[in-house]
Amino acid sequence: MSAPKIIIQILVTGAQIFGKALFEAGKQAAKNAKHTPQGAIGSDIAGVRNATSGSLTDKLTREHRMTLDEAHLILNLKQGESLENVLKNYEHLFKVNGPRPAPDPPTTGARAGKQPAPPTHSHYLQSKVVRAREAY
Repeated sequence: MSAPKIIIQILVTGAQIFGKALFEAGKQAAKNAKHTPQGAIGSDIAGVRNATSGSLTDKLTREHRMTLDEAHLILNLKQGESLENVLKNYEHLFKVNGPRPAPDPPTTGARAGKQPAPPTHSHYLQSKVVRAREAY
């Protein structure tokens, strides 16, 4: 056998093996996508499917998709804290995670002409703080 023929056979055989492996991986991925285990993390947002007893806590979980325990953690509160502390922590966290007011641009000096610093606020965290307050 000549060397080019052997190289081509090796390449074709390798491509066939790779193609079969890719096909099998695709079949397994489709199978995994269809399967949802009962106790999977993330399959049930905040335990909403389990909130079926009709109690106030379950109603809040269904409406706001946040448990009271999660709200306590986000607002840095202990169970049974007064509404005053809830609102105080909410206002602080909302303000800290909100956008900062734009400073006046300097007309002269070392900072003139430079780009402003990127925003340091988090809309995501701010929305979690709002949802935590609503859960109360």
